[in-house]
Amino acid sequence: MFWDSSALVPLLIEEPRSPDARRLLKGSPILVSWFARVEIGSALTRLWREQKTDEAGLQSDLAELATLASRWIEVPPRDDLRQTAMRLLREHPLRSLDALQLASAWLASEGRPDTLDFVCFDARLASAAQREGFRVRS
Repeated sequence: MFWDSSALVPLLIEEPRSPDARRLLKGSPILVSWFARVEIGSALTRLWREQKTDEAGLQSDLAELATLASRWIEVPPRDDLRQTAMRLLREHPLRSLDALQLASAWLASEGRPDTLDFVCFDARLASAAQREGFRVRS
């Protein structure tokens, strides 16, 4: 399964989608884009800056992120990934990182999106993934 970075955050901090994320994770390998750790780290540190967690909570969350990251597989940055992301930006109303996420999944599926589940809790990205032929799990 390819995981959108934001779908992994509920595995690290308790939020309404946490049960869904844990259910989808059971027994499944995690495939992510090369920048997932930074994007998830950004979400965790934003919570700290907004004082929704303290320093100890942030350090604990970052340690859990490191453990999770040690188990996942990353799609590396490549020229064809950038070209695919540019195509996706023209075809769907996506933000840049969402286009890169979807392009990473496209390349991981070797251009056969029906062979790969795409885990996503963002409606706009999920819609684009479905239109590209992925089986979206949420």
